[in-house]
Amino acid sequence: MTDNLEYKGYFGSVEYSSADGVLHGKIIGTNDLVTYQGSSVKELKGAFEESVDGYLETCRELGKEPNKFFKGVFNVRTSTETHRELSIMAEKKKMKLNELVNRAFDFLVKNEDKVLN
Repeated sequence: MTDNLEYKGYFGSVEYSSADGVLHGKIIGTNDLVTYQGSSVKELKGAFEESVDGYLETCRELGKEPNKFFKGVFNVRTSTETHRELSIMAEKKKMKLNELVNRAFDFLVKNEDKVLN
């Protein structure tokens, strides 16, 4: 089961508001907050696709990049024990810690469904 929508390479969240009795979500990975809602899954999907199309058109008109920019740098917090074990593992493999972690990230991205389900 997935709790996300996909259209034209964009992903959207799916949430339910019991207070309003509607499904709603936002486009993930853009420079702006773009939301949509519907009273059924079919309506939500249609609203999501309309939101993607509208957002892309607006970005084209403004000459703006729609995709969020990622520098490729972020801090990861872990336990001191895990940090130590990863550092030792990297040393044993004659690798930098950064290279070891990037290989793990690559594996996770390629095997998301097997690892995170």
